Amino acid sequence: MSEVLPTIFFGHGNPMNAVTNNRYTEAWRKIGRQIAKPKAILSISAHWFVSGTGITVSTAPRTIHDFGGFPRELYQVRYPAPGDPDLARRVQQMLAPLPVVLDDSWGLDHGTWSVLAHVYPEAEIPVVQLSIDEGQPGFFHFEVGRKLAPLREEGILIVGSGNLVHNLHAYAWGRQMPDPYDWAIRFETEAKQRMLASEYKSLINYESLGPEAILSVPTPDHYLPLLYVLGTRQEGESIHFPVEGVDGGSISMLTVQVG
Repeated sequence: MSEVLPTIFFGHGNPMNAVTNNRYTEAWRKIGRQIAKPKAILSISAHWFVSGTGITVSTAPRTIHDFGGFPRELYQVRYPAPGDPDLARRVQQMLAPLPVVLDDSWGLDHGTWSVLAHVYPEAEIPVVQLSIDEGQPGFFHFEVGRKLAPLREEGILIVGSGNLVHNLHAYAWGRQMPDPYDWAIRFETEAKQRMLASEYKSLINYESLGPEAILSVPTPDHYLPLLYVLGTRQEGESIHFPVEGVDGGSISMLTVQVG
């Protein structure tokens, strides 16, 4: 039996992290060195937020530059990891009777490759992406994570990529980085405490956590990947936060590692 791999939620933040050396990207590289090398990676990214559930089946998924207004060097980045059609079909079977479309048109968006470019810079590990169904409630996404948990025993690294706090309207785009907003810190602290206490119901129904939650999660796309990762957690399993920080005042860079 393969070693049981952790599952990891990465706060991916600004796409420029893909080509930047900073304390976040250095910590991502450290994670790649510390955990056992996976056979393949299943990524759930905030940036494949669509109607329905799909999974990439291409043998050579394209690098998607799904952003605008950034320096030219960022658009030249390629992350040429192979795909894994067998893993895609395995996921499809595991989630049945939920209909999962085998998708050959999507690829790896920046929620996936901007992080993996540091965690596994050689791009030699096969990667597939699972979409987030925008029409489903939080419990649905948590349950999908729970159903996928056995992959961890098969040498598959399950990765969620988003941001616990993600409010672009409040983000400081200038060069001077402000202190984190009080509401962002309060929500992140509350969420961390509830993760450690396995209080999943309130995290699934995050809107119930008050005005800080509404400011921190104005749209669900960047938050929901966390629920997939939490859904894979087994009873008594450790959880910790190998990367912390808030970028631009309103983007949490928190990484959550299960196992």
